[in-house]
Amino acid sequence: MTRVRYFAAAAEAAGTDAEERSEPTLQQLRDAVVAEHPALADILPRCAVMVDGVRSDDDRALDDALLIDVLPPFAGG
Repeated sequence: MTRVRYFAAAAEAAGTDAEERSEPTLQQLRDAVVAEHPALADILPRCAVMVDGVRSDDDRALDDALLIDVLPPFAGG
């Protein structure tokens, strides 16, 4: 299982700060979380998604991933 953490607007849209997931690829994870949390559909495409601290492409396999962070754009300085 992979722990997915949502931050700021992504957490609000998901209705949770974190959950455990088991999808095999990042794209499948994206599809599944949007299906379960429809409010993420507008936010997720703009988010940086970090797999174990590294920004990753959607074809990234998640079989060895421990932590995924979903980070919406932040304003400020």
